[in-house]
Amino acid sequence: MTQTEPASLQPILRIDFPHAERLGRGKIALLEHIRETGSISAAGRAMDMSYRRAWLLVSALNSMFKQEAVESQRGGKQGGGAAVTPFGEELIRQFRMMEEKAQAALAQELAWLEDNRSSGTAPVRDPEPRS
Repeated sequence: MTQTEPASLQPILRIDFPHAERLGRGKIALLEHIRETGSISAAGRAMDMSYRRAWLLVSALNSMFKQEAVESQRGGKQGGGAAVTPFGEELIRQFRMMEEKAQAALAQELAWLEDNRSSGTAPVRDPEPRS
């Protein structure tokens, strides 16, 4: 894709659970960053969020399922850390697989939308003149 070529359309998968719990690409990306860094705080920094926000998201993930997605160790000589559990690894894999299936299932409709969308280069006009 060149700089002048518009980005292709992508469906965004979000699973809404009862009681306002949600699973989406942000929590999955956080899990992937924890896997890479071994740290909730480093994962949060990589996503430009505070440690508190990252910790709250991990806590929400862990409470959504029968098994924990992340295990954390308190500080000490090694400074603590966090690890994605085998369940968390499977959660990442399942979610990414669902995203691929959604993309494939909607490919024809997304292509139609892409063919019919504007180039995005036209200026946006204010519908009402300002006084």
